[in-house]
Amino acid sequence: MIYKNISIIVAIAENFAIGKNNDLLFHLPTDLKRFKEITTGHSLVMGRNTLLSLPNWPLPNRRHIVVTDKTDDVFPGCEVVFSIEGAMEKVKDENEAFIIGGGMIYRQFYPLAGKLYLTLVHQPFEADVYFPEIDFSEWTETARKDLFDEKNGFRYSNINLERKISAH
Repeated sequence: MIYKNISIIVAIAENFAIGKNNDLLFHLPTDLKRFKEITTGHSLVMGRNTLLSLPNWPLPNRRHIVVTDKTDDVFPGCEVVFSIEGAMEKVKDENEAFIIGGGMIYRQFYPLAGKLYLTLVHQPFEADVYFPEIDFSEWTETARKDLFDEKNGFRYSNINLERKISAH
């Protein structure tokens, strides 16, 4: 089942790489600004390692829902759940909630997500965490901005996608 209020926001390399050593693969200030603009005022669903990788948390003006399997986890300013279902229950009445990682969380939510806010860096990276392979035929592109990051010397695109809902 596809949930229109579940959106994934992610920055990936062309080989679907998203992270290494619990850190992002690239630092794109314009992409961090985009992330803030898109997610402010909404709930963020993440795994514990993603939360712990944030330089300062909780991020301002956003509800944080952390999915963990450690029953004694407590994260000040965050809500803790122990399953994907628990996270879905927390955001069921929201217009839009954002899945922000990491790899395991993305894999579990990918089949459920109705929208994908994708930053696609047009080169491969070495990584230890990958996003699920995207079948672009399942998605409709609703917005695209092609950019060049002079500091890093690579091209990337901000692409907004909506899942095509099949008629069965």
